[in-house]
Amino acid sequence: MPTQINPATGEKGKSFPELDDRAIDVALDEAVVAFRQWRTSDLNDRVDLLNRIADQFDARQEELAAVATFEMGKPIAQARAEVAKSASAFRYYAEHGPAQLAPIDHDMPQGTARSHWLAQGPVLAIMPWNFPYWQAVRFMAPAIMAGNVGLLKHASLTPECADLLEDVVLAAGAPKGLFRNLHVQASRVEKIIADPRVVAATLTGSEGAGVKVAEAAGRNLKKVVLELGGSDPFIVMPSADVDQAASVAVKARLQNAGQSCICAKRMIVHTDIYDAFMDRFAEGVRSYRVGDPLDPASEMGPLSSVQARDDMLRQIAEAERSGAHRLFGGEGLDRPGAWMTPAILTDIPRDAPVTREEFFGPVAMVFKVGSLDEAVDLANDVPFGLGSSVWTHDAAEQARFTRDIEAGMMAVNQMLASDPHVPFGGVKRSGHGRELSAIGLHEFMNCKSVMQ
Repeated sequence: MPTQINPATGEKGKSFPELDDRAIDVALDEAVVAFRQWRTSDLNDRVDLLNRIADQFDARQEELAAVATFEMGKPIAQARAEVAKSASAFRYYAEHGPAQLAPIDHDMPQGTARSHWLAQGPVLAIMPWNFPYWQAVRFMAPAIMAGNVGLLKHASLTPECADLLEDVVLAAGAPKGLFRNLHVQASRVEKIIADPRVVAATLTGSEGAGVKVAEAAGRNLKKVVLELGGSDPFIVMPSADVDQAASVAVKARLQNAGQSCICAKRMIVHTDIYDAFMDRFAEGVRSYRVGDPLDPASEMGPLSSVQARDDMLRQIAEAERSGAHRLFGGEGLDRPGAWMTPAILTDIPRDAPVTREEFFGPVAMVFKVGSLDEAVDLANDVPFGLGSSVWTHDAAEQARFTRDIEAGMMAVNQMLASDPHVPFGGVKRSGHGRELSAIGLHEFMNCKSVMQ
């Protein structure tokens, strides 16, 4: 039974009963009934519902944000921004979804053909706690637009956020069963994926969780989209605006207390501007405001749990044992909750195991490189390939990074961020498939080609 624990204070909140086998069975039956109705619904009705759901997010912003802050420690200003961004995704699909679902015509030597986008059924989403609304919405909005039905297995750290997501959809007037939150343990996921009433699965989470979900989906020949970990490079070359790059790097590394798959985790800086960058970057990290997440002035609250904080401290200690230099920070704070200070690691030996790991917290690794080739090689020398950010005004360097950096996404002279207009996802052990945009909408649809 998941129980809320406020990571800022250690205070316990409400407990949420888990569903037994009978309740799961009823939920899956309701999902099938809802799908039979929704799959043939008029596109205008889907658009209207998406807009009403967006209105619910806007109207209940304070309520939703406060719960996210209590459950996982997100500063209240960032929690409000996440709720607003969630509304924007529903409005994006309300505006663009009908055109994205339009049939595609093909000319053939022997006649014509038309490909139709058709809904497939209930899709299970296994979602994490770090962006408790936005992560789920990336799946919810396109699923509803597509004519599919959503089933959510949310993280145990954010059970009330999960219930609120279902409540928002129902309050907007959605049919019963169109979107359902399932309070179940991770150990029940495999059985739900195997159930013939579920047609596909999507997961955002750890590499280990991705392997388990992929195995379960593979055994049952079901489509799966995986968005897993990342160790994104943030590359700064001599032609960059160093002041701007260093300022953005602070937020890119420390947003959400560094608990984001697309946080910039490895700063790769050319030797010619390394000292200038480090002066500004270190100053920004030192001055980052760590404080009460309910204070709008706080830029960073606690980590999501004491365990998550302790994992960060352990990784820092391991990095130091491998020869890395801890410039400052990386200390647990002597107060209740999951608090620590942001840290910077430098002079990290290239063969240290930590260089190929993901720091899922407020720890920046900084590397010095002497050339473009070295920057590319170092950027790719990890098992992950989610996002990247490159800072250069040299067009040839931009083209080289675009071609050679092994990642699903790249931002040029700006911080990488997810946006409904753009496909989101990675390569290598960061997963496969895409969320958002038309591509994300089509991931769980049947492209049926009809030749005439």
